Amino acid sequence: MQNQPAHKVRIGLVTASIWNNNGSYSVDLSRSYKTDQGEWKNTSGLFHSDLLNASKCAERAEIWISRQLTKSQ
Repeated sequence: MQNQPAHKVRIGLVTASIWNNNGSYSVDLSRSYKTDQGEWKNTSGLFHSDLLNASKCAERAEIWISRQLTKSQ
C-alpha cells in the first residue's frame, strides 16, 4: 500500500480513507477526537451518533471507487 490514501471522504468527525493497492481498493473508517491535552487523534471505534456519517462516508467511498474502476476499463 501507499503511504497516503488515494482519496478521503470526511463527514463530521468520521473519515473514510481509500487505499489503492494495484487497482484493488480498501477503505478504513475512523473517527477523530481531541484529547484532554488538545491533541487530535483517530480511532476506529464509533459512537451511535457517528453511524449515519459512517454509512454516508462508506457510500461515497463506494461511489468514488466505482468511478475509478470505470475509468480504468
